[in-house]
Amino acid sequence: MSDINIVDSNNKKVGSVEASQTVFDVKARPQLVQRYVTMQLAARRGGNAATKQNKGELHGSGKKPWKQKGTGRARAGNSRSPLWRGGMTVFGPSPRDYSFQLSKKAKKQALRMVLSERFRDQSFIVVDSLNLENPKTKEALALVTSLGLPSRTLFLIPEKNKNLQLAVRNIPQTDVLLVDGLNVFDLMVHERIVCTPEALKKIEERLV
Repeated sequence: MSDINIVDSNNKKVGSVEASQTVFDVKARPQLVQRYVTMQLAARRGGNAATKQNKGELHGSGKKPWKQKGTGRARAGNSRSPLWRGGMTVFGPSPRDYSFQLSKKAKKQALRMVLSERFRDQSFIVVDSLNLENPKTKEALALVTSLGLPSRTLFLIPEKNKNLQLAVRNIPQTDVLLVDGLNVFDLMVHERIVCTPEALKKIEERLV
């Protein structure tokens, strides 16, 4: 397996690190990746559509509108019948949970596939340090510019980095993500993935 170059904040090579073949050399299976993304998006769905489906959810009396026989009208037992205006709904929607789960093995494999694709198309960059002196958007923009990064960039960090997280949050389409929260959707939606050697090591430990 080839090495990954390590660059400094000025985008100059300062070293290299060997990439794990188990994580960065996996053949893609689009069906599994698509299933993972569907799982993520399904978990975000609200499922709030609802109609009144039983008497307990309705306002109004349960009194019989008129006597059973002798009026000439059709018999009716309740003014909240589904046949009446203002009544219940038959087989209407109710709040539901659209989420589903994949096995841990499948999730790890999907992450390996996407990381491998990112590595192959040279969208994965390792920077020696992502530390900023101050939590200023100006400093984050300077880092993005010096590294030649596109607007849709994802910074992966091994642990909380307050200055970087605060500085980047005002930059549209640029995000910071802890390695513990690594997921397929974020890896795919961003054009470039940037991490530190420490973050790379943690990714490999998690996925090997």
